[in-house]
Amino acid sequence: MPKAKAGKRNSASQGTPYAAAKNHVFKMNTDIGQHVLKNPGIAQAIVDKADLKQSDVVLEIGPGTGNLTVKILEKAKKVIAVELDPRMAAEITKRVQGTPAQNRLDVLLGDVIKMDLPYFDVCISNTPYQISSPLTFKLLATSPAPRVCILMFQREFAMRLFAKPGDKLYSRLSVNAQMYATIDHILKVGKNNFKPAPMVESSVVRLVPKNPRPQISYEEWDGILRIAFVRKNKTLRSSFLGKSSVMDMLEANYRTWCAQNDIHIEDGPAENPEGDAMDVENTQDAEEEPDEGMEMDEDDVPDFFKEQVNPRIQEALKPKPSRKKRGRLSEQVREKVRQILEDETGLADKRARSCGENDFLKLLLAFNRKGFHFN
Repeated sequence: MPKAKAGKRNSASQGTPYAAAKNHVFKMNTDIGQHVLKNPGIAQAIVDKADLKQSDVVLEIGPGTGNLTVKILEKAKKVIAVELDPRMAAEITKRVQGTPAQNRLDVLLGDVIKMDLPYFDVCISNTPYQISSPLTFKLLATSPAPRVCILMFQREFAMRLFAKPGDKLYSRLSVNAQMYATIDHILKVGKNNFKPAPMVESSVVRLVPKNPRPQISYEEWDGILRIAFVRKNKTLRSSFLGKSSVMDMLEANYRTWCAQNDIHIEDGPAENPEGDAMDVENTQDAEEEPDEGMEMDEDDVPDFFKEQVNPRIQEALKPKPSRKKRGRLSEQVREKVRQILEDETGLADKRARSCGENDFLKLLLAFNRKGFHFN
């Protein structure tokens, strides 16, 4: 009679809940950005850069297995960890169970973008890359504003956040983020510092929200940036005067503003009918450099503020070949826009890629003074 096969030495534990956890909890789901930071030196450097106080409440996004969390707990009063994956939430809870830090850790299970955040002083995050933009703008919109945010991003996204006018990666995202926070780069992190290793390099940035926040309508601010950055290599003259759909939108907004302020406007056929059928959509810059593709991708759109975006501006940015005749009001609006760009701000020949925050503020103020609004 043949002998029964001997079981493996660890076979007794294979059917236990611990074995199931061992086999499955640490199988990372890279589709939702699970790349655990395994280098304790990097984790310590991130915590040190936050300059934590003993009274601080820290919000941690995506704690994973808790390698960063336990170092935060050594310095902070309390950690609120937001985790999407129930397996990771259970793992980090088990990690501090029975330790003095147990009562100073709250684990919230859910999507950080969709939930209402509790009060916190500092945010530290090894950010899942697919929520980089909405998380950034949600943190900047939090009230009261946190003292500082130390965030890990994909390196290219991080570089776009703190890019300056003239840089290759300077975009609408750069201007929007820097309007509401002071941003600087503090640490490069190679992909081998993660498990599993991502396909891209990472960087840690520090965001210090401006306090008080700039007293400016986000809808108007983002509206003018959307027009300017449709093609950041175009001059502002071309972005406004050279796009008939933008001029139509400005004319409609001007009509609304005049009606609200009881200002009489004269309309009717233009005095120069021969020139009315000019196709302004094809106006080009004499020395315009070729674009390197649309820089207004989804990462540039602060998803947290999408519900505030003016649909008129979105519609105006769609390409629409047009040869319609212009009326007297159209001519007046066109002349007002020309005066703003050329005479009042001197920005007509500047390109969006080289304009700073003060340039766009000056441009928005000049438009508002002449009755043009983007809300």
